[in-house]
Amino acid sequence: MKILIADDEKRICELVSDFFKASGYEPITVFDGQEAVDTFKENTDAALVILDIMMPEKDGWQACREIREISDVPIIMLSARSEDFDMLTGFENGADEYVTKPFSPAVLVKRAEALIKRSRADVGTQAKAEKGLRIDDAAYVAYLDGKPLELTLKEFEILSYLTKNKGKVLSRDQFLNAIWGYDYDKDERTVDSHIARLRLKLGEYGSAKLKTVYGIGYKIEV
Repeated sequence: MKILIADDEKRICELVSDFFKASGYEPITVFDGQEAVDTFKENTDAALVILDIMMPEKDGWQACREIREISDVPIIMLSARSEDFDMLTGFENGADEYVTKPFSPAVLVKRAEALIKRSRADVGTQAKAEKGLRIDDAAYVAYLDGKPLELTLKEFEILSYLTKNKGKVLSRDQFLNAIWGYDYDKDERTVDSHIARLRLKLGEYGSAKLKTVYGIGYKIEV
């Protein structure tokens, strides 16, 4: 399990790195904020990031902001100062913990482990909560297991129409009238081609839930 450690004091990096190694982790050490951001982008599977605030190139706050833009990885900030301003700034920029120097490397490892454990539990809970299909009609976005689907406007409207009528068999004429409008030159093959693409984008969910009722139309099963 990778841990990214960024501090311009090499002695601190080496000391913290040794403690994480002894606990079975794979520490990666860097010595400035820009290097921290670049290295994280190459190691987005890191379980935790530790950032010193006062670093060259980019300070820890800026590095924290940039990492937080692309990841929810747990972040611990290190600082030689204990002022409330530093702590608040760290949290406002997306940090999860704040540790004041000098500190015990052994205690830092334990705090890191607790943070990783909590973060993974949160991810597991979120994944369970987001299982299945969710339609956001206001934003015109559909989510499957918490991930947004890349749908065209018509594909989204068809999926939304199906979910609003879950369990009901909808005819091709119903789709044409509801999605394309009464003035549309009705070609039922248009519905079939859109449904086929939609089923592919839904993957296993589409194969299992989006059913063809031959001679009538389509439905999403409850």
